[in-house]
Amino acid sequence: MKNILFISFVVILNLNATAVIKSDVYLCDSAGGKKYHYSKNCRGLSSCKHEIIKVSLKKAQTLGKTLCGWEE
Repeated sequence: MKNILFISFVVILNLNATAVIKSDVYLCDSAGGKKYHYSKNCRGLSSCKHEIIKVSLKKAQTLGKTLCGWEE
């Protein structure tokens, strides 16, 4: 029982840490870019011919960007 509680606690902490880490995302700074990426090294950014920029998740969503399919 103690192990289950401990594992649950660790999972909850990891979920909270993940939420904090994912507050900034990356975009290809081109007119046609439609996706945001959690990692600057995401496979979806490999074809970006423009600058890769870091913005807040909220700003990316405000710009109408959606999560890259490689990140899901």
